[in-house]
Amino acid sequence: MRIGFVSRGTLRAFKEGNAPCDGERADLLLFGFDGVGEVSYEKELKGESDFFADVALLSKSGKNVVISGCITDTRGIKRKSAVVAEKGKLLGVSDMLHALDGDIGCGAALKIYDTEQGKMGVVVAEDLFFAENAEALSRCGCDFIVCPFGRVTDGLQSVLLRAYAFRCGLPVLLCAQGYCMLAEPTGELVFASPKSPVFFELKNRKEYHLVETRKRVCFPSQR
Repeated sequence: MRIGFVSRGTLRAFKEGNAPCDGERADLLLFGFDGVGEVSYEKELKGESDFFADVALLSKSGKNVVISGCITDTRGIKRKSAVVAEKGKLLGVSDMLHALDGDIGCGAALKIYDTEQGKMGVVVAEDLFFAENAEALSRCGCDFIVCPFGRVTDGLQSVLLRAYAFRCGLPVLLCAQGYCMLAEPTGELVFASPKSPVFFELKNRKEYHLVETRKRVCFPSQR
């Protein structure tokens, strides 16, 4: 799977510039929160804006999967979200589940998107700080996780990416403002770059191992 990271500039600028030629060669195109900006559901439904249509059209022209971080506005309630489209079809919008210190609204559910590249889990922004999200997506059968993020301020994000990839046994991709990276199930950070757009070829291997444990517990007899 060839992955394209766009960590600088908007999705429209990417689409209108020279970059779409490269974008068409990506199986999955991941934007950070600069990609779409703020989206009002009300304006989208009334046809006064077409940000979601831009994401869908870019995925149609590239015949690929496109994910972009954004701020969604539902009648004044704003959330950090990620919009997902594949080959011209809008697959859905995932919201950040954990609102830190009440500065923004929170969503209600994790989502796994069944794409041609595999089952894709989405972790939005600061949800990266909560390990249960990656764990739940892994247990529900996703093949890889993508994370649109804001600004990377230190090495914490790379440590978490490596930990989740190793713990959950799947690749974890992050696209932030001006930086992107990817960790594999070995726990290694195999790719990181400040360039934009930039591309990486991922060989997604599925490995399964038998893990046994012993625990002291008393179950009722089965008779």
